[in-house]
Amino acid sequence: MSSTMIFVNLPVSDLEATKAFWGKLGYSFNARFTDENCASMPISDTIVAMFLTHGRYKDFTHKAIADARTTSEVLVCLSAESRDAVDELVDGALAAGATEPRPAQDHGVMYGRAFDDLDGHTWEIMWMDPSVVQG
Repeated sequence: MSSTMIFVNLPVSDLEATKAFWGKLGYSFNARFTDENCASMPISDTIVAMFLTHGRYKDFTHKAIADARTTSEVLVCLSAESRDAVDELVDGALAAGATEPRPAQDHGVMYGRAFDDLDGHTWEIMWMDPSVVQG
């Protein structure tokens, strides 16, 4: 099986504010694919978030851009290595200006929290007990 990459393309209203927000959470941007209209943020070896200004985003779709503050467009869920890592990332996002759309969900073998970024995109951060995942 080949390694398929996922590029999550998200429209943002203020690219510089978005870069600053994610930078506060410890993420960096690939300068080769970042300019005044988009920012390429590697999440892992196979996952990249592409933050696009509204003008650039419109180059890829004829549809209206959803206002993620009032409409759910997608839920992006990232795994974390521990419960503490979930809390660390979400607490950092909240300190950087995100909002928390719902309380933490604790199911014993699975723990998750979520935050809405500066543009309202929902990011879920989840930990699962490794013994359950490997099952």
